[in-house]
Amino acid sequence: MTTINFKVVPPSPALSRDIECLRISTYAGHQPLEVKVCPSGYPGIVFQLAADTKAAIECIAIRSAQTFNIPFLFLHGQGSEPSIMRFRGAPYTTIQLVFKPHALYSLFGWDAAGHNQGLLAPDQFNAVELEKQLLSADSTDERIDLLYDFIMNALKQNNRRDELIESVLDYIRDHIATITLQDLLAVFYISERQFQKRFARVVGMPPNLFIRVRRVNEALRLMHSGQYERLSDVAYALNYYDQSHFIRDMKMFSWVSPKHIAMKVSEFHSDLAGSSYL
Repeated sequence: MTTINFKVVPPSPALSRDIECLRISTYAGHQPLEVKVCPSGYPGIVFQLAADTKAAIECIAIRSAQTFNIPFLFLHGQGSEPSIMRFRGAPYTTIQLVFKPHALYSLFGWDAAGHNQGLLAPDQFNAVELEKQLLSADSTDERIDLLYDFIMNALKQNNRRDELIESVLDYIRDHIATITLQDLLAVFYISERQFQKRFARVVGMPPNLFIRVRRVNEALRLMHSGQYERLSDVAYALNYYDQSHFIRDMKMFSWVSPKHIAMKVSEFHSDLAGSSYL
């Protein structure tokens, strides 16, 4: 994605269990942008500010709804729908703390199922003062330190853990090409009913849906890497039943077909935080 510069950095060691990465994006142009974002299964916190000290994002839309008046600081859920972020025609910087899939539960003690596709303003997650501090900060590094301090305090106050589900998430990550729900039940010796309930509470969506979202993200990563010449090879590597199944999931989670994304590779970006394109 040539018009937007992305920088991805690992989290501080003290937060690496709950934070996937930190991503900073900068745009120096003056043309409005529509950025299509594929769901990643990762919740997070975003701070966004244009060079004119106004909010950079005008609107965030999913298939079923649009949200306007986007605050400078907001928390978003895991999401299972693709979204469109509409940016004003002004230079901007965004700082995104990308959480691990379980982090709404471990950091805030929430039932994550209630925050799947939502967007929370600062007053909804005790971050009003944080937003003020971020707006008055003089540099990106200072803002990153403020965000880390906020998360450290949240972790000290809550720190709820479901060790089994966190182990399940690691297992899914390591076996994304082949994993099924039945595999997980067998490996972790748990009943399906209990597992479904615990997974939804910690991650915010059913395990089968999470696996589909993560598998599409892996497909997008492989497409972006250039590792495979043909889309059918990507589908085969990730054990999709057939080409039509691969195309159907790609359209569901990215708006468009794999062929369309492959043709727009110069406008496509994929990293640890997820995938997006113009």
